[in-house]
Amino acid sequence: YGKEIAFQIAKDLSNSGLTIVSGMAPGIDTFAHLGALEGNKRTIAVLGTGLDEKSIYPKSNLKLAKKIVENGGCLISEYKPGTRGRKYTFPQRNRIISGLSLGVLVVEARLKSGALITAEYAREQKRKIFAVPGSIFSQTSRGCHFLIKNKAKLVEKAEDILLELRIKPKTKKERTENNIILEALKEGALSIEEIAQKTKLSPSKVATLVSILEIEGKIKDLGGKIYALSNR
Repeated sequence: YGKEIAFQIAKDLSNSGLTIVSGMAPGIDTFAHLGALEGNKRTIAVLGTGLDEKSIYPKSNLKLAKKIVENGGCLISEYKPGTRGRKYTFPQRNRIISGLSLGVLVVEARLKSGALITAEYAREQKRKIFAVPGSIFSQTSRGCHFLIKNKAKLVEKAEDILLELRIKPKTKKERTENNIILEALKEGALSIEEIAQKTKLSPSKVATLVSILEIEGKIKDLGGKIYALSNR
């Protein structure tokens, strides 16, 4: 239940232009990152360990960590290389997750859980708090219901979050046009006129989309209005 919801909402939010921030822990975190990678690609993982391969937890997510970086995202940690995860390091890093975010979504949580710690940090940092309802018989939904009772925004789909944040979802056409430009730039750096020729979009349309992609960090201006992918 929770993994499926985390994947779908992260994918939909990602496709609407948002960057998904999570902790790359087993379960909900992992599926949030996977959903983002399935969507608009970029996601940030805040770790409770050092950034070196020997320290990253869980080991099963080493491939995920590499995929996050390869797709324009990043791994963040306040701990030096060689730092293994401890009981306190994971809850402590949660303040960074909420601090980097416009809001925090709790998909599943027990009454005593790391997710509720993140929600408390979000409250202190004046971030939006969202929660997904679940079965009244499920222990892993009790934390979500507690948050909803205490004025968290109830979420059933990504649009509930976008509405609260006053963000207009990108249309399928906009996403397609953006992807066409990104595909063209995979061949190398191009000017607006060259992008227009390759994509069959008008120069004015390309100029608008290029500005948006640059703000989103997906492309960069090399100087003289020549653009390239940011991760090249």
